[in-house]
Amino acid sequence: MPHATLPSPGFQAVILCGPGASLTTFTSSPKDIPKALLPIANRPMVWYPLEWCYRMGVTDITIISPPESLEAIEAALSRDPHLTSLPAPKPDLIAPKDLTHETGTGHLFRLPEVQDAIKSDFIVLPCDIVCELDGTALADAWMVEEAGFGAATGGVTEKGKVPIAIGGEKLGRRGGLGVWYETKGEGSKKGEETDFIATAPLPTPTVPPPADSLRRNVSNLVYTAPTDTLNDITEENKTLPVRHSLIRKHGRIKMLTTHRDAHIYFFPYWIIEMIKKNEKFESVAEDVLGWWAKSGWQTGLGDKLGLRSILQPEDEQGSDHGSQVVDEEIDVARFSSTYEGASQAQDTTPTLASRVRDSNIPEGVQSLSSKLNVPPILTYVHPSTPDAPLIRRVDTAHLLLTISLRLAKLPSLEETNGNPASPFSHQFKIAHKNLIPRKCRVEAENSLLAENVSVAEKTNIKESCIGANCKIGEGARLLRCLLMEGAEVGENVQLTDCILGRRCKIEGGEAKSEDRTVLKDCEVQDGQVVEWGTESKGEKFMRFELPEGDEGDFGDLGDQEAFDEVGNGLE
Repeated sequence: MPHATLPSPGFQAVILCGPGASLTTFTSSPKDIPKALLPIANRPMVWYPLEWCYRMGVTDITIISPPESLEAIEAALSRDPHLTSLPAPKPDLIAPKDLTHETGTGHLFRLPEVQDAIKSDFIVLPCDIVCELDGTALADAWMVEEAGFGAATGGVTEKGKVPIAIGGEKLGRRGGLGVWYETKGEGSKKGEETDFIATAPLPTPTVPPPADSLRRNVSNLVYTAPTDTLNDITEENKTLPVRHSLIRKHGRIKMLTTHRDAHIYFFPYWIIEMIKKNEKFESVAEDVLGWWAKSGWQTGLGDKLGLRSILQPEDEQGSDHGSQVVDEEIDVARFSSTYEGASQAQDTTPTLASRVRDSNIPEGVQSLSSKLNVPPILTYVHPSTPDAPLIRRVDTAHLLLTISLRLAKLPSLEETNGNPASPFSHQFKIAHKNLIPRKCRVEAENSLLAENVSVAEKTNIKESCIGANCKIGEGARLLRCLLMEGAEVGENVQLTDCILGRRCKIEGGEAKSEDRTVLKDCEVQDGQVVEWGTESKGEKFMRFELPEGDEGDFGDLGDQEAFDEVGNGLE
């Protein structure tokens, strides 16, 4: 597959590997099978964010895992053929001693081991992201809109502080960028998790971006929250509260309710300081982004979050070389020698436009040094057109199956003469065609069969992903199924929309027997045996189940309460 040959853009990448709270059928033992190693279209889940980083030229990659999953992920990075085939250098793997499966991402970034690992601008990724979109185009959009270049913050000094430079390039002049995608469309499911976002358009550029530029889909993020949190707010208030300061700052606002946060973030280095200062931040997705977005328009919120000391250090406050972006409207004529009142123009304090001036402060009193300008958090909303590149979080069993089957339809490199339409194309759709009996039907155009798959005669395989070392018995029928490594399907078994864990066994039987095994929309745990004659729909075959409500999956980037003293919602 193609990878970037250009020099690294200067970013670090941080990949968060959580336990998979919504995939407990297959991740009930994270020590043996962590979420990051579950197969998506016969490749380990963590392969996809790693491949995305290497494709855009980012090679400084750190994988963060709980200690109990460290050994399994470390072994996979050294042995799994898909992971070992990725370019050098290998990613760093750290497992902070205080990191557990209940740790929120806000606390995760306050851990000393993580703080020491991040030294410059960085990209945050979940281990379950599948992204066909070129990361270089995203990085370009961020750097153009934020007027900077990769790693322009310069990293840290020997004392661990962000370097200071006149002009603010290294003091928090730039904001961040997050990615959201539409959840409706192919493979969608009713009730799928979504996130509410409110955006405002960016100022119209003097030179319009090219027609194919991602900048056309970039806007200011003014509010974000999980949709269920928004529903709680509206139910409690019987309406959606909106602050006047939001309307004064942004006259045009677009609200989206069917999109989801991809948890792909381009962050400037100073965000680490913001997270350190606010110990109540439990979630990057909800707390860090949510409060950051609101601080751009809610008066005084930036100071409550401690951003003034980060963006405008004491030795720079009141200086003409502050670290803030001067986005107010300034009367340039005041500074001209031909200005009518030039003889009295000893006070060069610029006059601010009424739309950005605090209504409680008289005109001429407010100065640039007193107003805190918070760099914006931008949002890229991925278009939902049929030909748009695939972006999906794969954090449920339904998505694990549907995304695997979608990738199975991609033409192989063998079919395209080495010129894939997608970076996720496999070398072969069927690894060993010569081992497939003539008296069976395997639809190669929409299926994947990995190495050492044994297929008996009279089988029928359609729209399925079959992992390495699987065995399919005579007369078996598989439709829209995902089989993990070493799974065994007995004779005359019928499976539809099923996911089989590693080394599980579905017992077979005689075709003329009164009993039969028919499973539809079922999940079978690793190593589990399903007896011949079982007929079931929508069942999970497990030895045991974890308690319900265990949602502390930091791989999903958290979901916690906000600051009590400021309040919820847009109010």
